Amino acid sequence: METLANLESFVRSAQARSFSAAARRLELTPAAVSRNVATLERNIGQRLFQRSTRQLTLTEAGERFLIEVEQHLDGVQGAIAAMTLNQGEPAGALKVSVALSFGVDYVLPLLPSFLERYPAIRPDWQFDNRQIDLVAEGFDAAVGGGFELGPGVVARALAPAHIVAVASPAFMRGRKPPADPSRLAEFDGIAMRSTRTRRVRQWLMRDPSGTEVPAQPRERVIVDDPAATCQAAQLGLGVALVPLSSALPFLESGALVRLLPRWYCDLGAISIYYASRKLLPAKTRAFVQHVAQGFEDQRLAQRLHALSAAAGGSRR
Repeated sequence: METLANLESFVRSAQARSFSAAARRLELTPAAVSRNVATLERNIGQRLFQRSTRQLTLTEAGERFLIEVEQHLDGVQGAIAAMTLNQGEPAGALKVSVALSFGVDYVLPLLPSFLERYPAIRPDWQFDNRQIDLVAEGFDAAVGGGFELGPGVVARALAPAHIVAVASPAFMRGRKPPADPSRLAEFDGIAMRSTRTRRVRQWLMRDPSGTEVPAQPRERVIVDDPAATCQAAQLGLGVALVPLSSALPFLESGALVRLLPRWYCDLGAISIYYASRKLLPAKTRAFVQHVAQGFEDQRLAQRLHALSAAAGGSRR
């Protein structure tokens, strides 16, 4: 009878096409994963991978074996996770990727109550605006926006991802507010560079009727972080188009004012991402449910909607 460790090392290595990536997910060393796979190959008498210094590729036998094993392995792990959930507290390392500004402002504050409820879980969090490969990099969950849903990953929406136009009261003093997004071209602006493409973002704002208009202030300053963009706007350096999630504390304190309150850019949803197993590991299920409940309790989906009263907008 083959061991679960050998089978899991094979499946995770096949999914990630890398012993190193599988090792990160399994919290093992690459040498241990490679050794487990080699033991499996010896036991079944088949070579499952073609190995090179740059690539790990399934053989024909490996492809067939993966099809047979993958679904059953997830089922076995799910059953173990379900028994853990029923018989004891969720436990173990919880590896999560969280968008930097959003994670600090909205997800990290949920951690004390989470750990109070689940003291046996050990958070291992990475704050990064980079788009991760949830499965290949071995994360249990991720929180952010705009992730591509790869095979085996699902998203649970938490709040809308809306971009709004803001400026400091001092910057707007003596200036006539813009009547529509096209008039933002008359103002100095703080542009935001995409961390993925390194290009300056180009925005298209919409109103409740669905009318869309380009919005592009003059590029006075360029930064690549939403929090830095808000800080630059607070310093009076110009108009900024920023995620409402980053701007909301500044709007609520009066440090920034909302321009064009009935216009916004819609980037979809801020979501929590996790593997689409029928039975999630208890620690992951607990985290997903805790974050979703935390957002619901704080009405964050409503507060982060660009047409809400909290955001300086109106639903009229």
